[in-house]
Amino acid sequence: MQRFIVVLLFEGVDLLDVTGPPEVFAGLRRETDDASGYHVVLAAETLDPVTTAAGVRVLPDLTFEQAAARRIDTLLVPGAVQIDDQRRVRALTDAGLVGWVRTLAGRSRRVASVCVGAHLLAAAGLLDGKRATTHWSTAQQLAADHPSVEVDPDPIFIRDGSVWTGAGITACLDLSLALVAEDFGEAAALRVARQLVMYLKRPSGQSQFSVPIEPVSTTRRMDELRRHVTQNVTAPLTVADLAAHAHVSERQLTRLFKTELGTTPASYIESARVESARNRLESTDDTLERVASACGFNTVDTLIRAFRRKLGTTPTEYRNRFRRTG
Repeated sequence: MQRFIVVLLFEGVDLLDVTGPPEVFAGLRRETDDASGYHVVLAAETLDPVTTAAGVRVLPDLTFEQAAARRIDTLLVPGAVQIDDQRRVRALTDAGLVGWVRTLAGRSRRVASVCVGAHLLAAAGLLDGKRATTHWSTAQQLAADHPSVEVDPDPIFIRDGSVWTGAGITACLDLSLALVAEDFGEAAALRVARQLVMYLKRPSGQSQFSVPIEPVSTTRRMDELRRHVTQNVTAPLTVADLAAHAHVSERQLTRLFKTELGTTPASYIESARVESARNRLESTDDTLERVASACGFNTVDTLIRAFRRKLGTTPTEYRNRFRRTG
């Protein structure tokens, strides 16, 4: 029996969020000999053509009301953004659409958001008390608008129970492959990944952005702190050290990191060190001992633990996958 998947469609939706996952699911159909797999439909408020953010018009297969009359295996919720004159990105939500997300989720075995679709899930109350991710550019907005959600802007995707959230843009493909792996096994997902010229996992949980160049909007004081961390990854960089550098109390420093970056000083420092190590692993033949020393990790074990925590892989596995040659 095929699994019935509903992808939400609405005006201004990001096109790849809508078309990317069905390509992955169609790859499974091409890789199997029987009728098992997925039946994917696009659902919108009406059957009129929907104009995506790319300007491409897409035809829905059925209405939200028709979809709600069926049992849904997986509900996929893409997102939409608005960019202001200062190039600031803000995820959009619509009360009517949020209501349909809540209704359709109640008919679904599993719910997954793609990119900023996490904001729709959060507005529908589906992420309360859960850990979730979204595109890094709107992670602060998600955390500020929904304090009951534990927002982690780093991973490619997160699963918390029956709710999945994916990061930005092409991460929708990684999320979809993970769904295939859960439903039909990693061997089937690997065949699809090969067909699409993808990794089955980038190694699972790989960071979706580079810490030192993360283009978030922060105050001048936080910009200086971030530069200080990046330029001094081998220094101790304790909370007391950073507080003294910024001329604030330790409590105020912790509050600044939480408010402006949505993380703790220790977690940010570790991310900066991991980023530095990633660059060395990609571009040099340095031993792990030398990489650990050059990036502020006292031991190779500390480096390995940080990689597992931040990227879900080991330094050696990362180098094997992403080492730049020539």
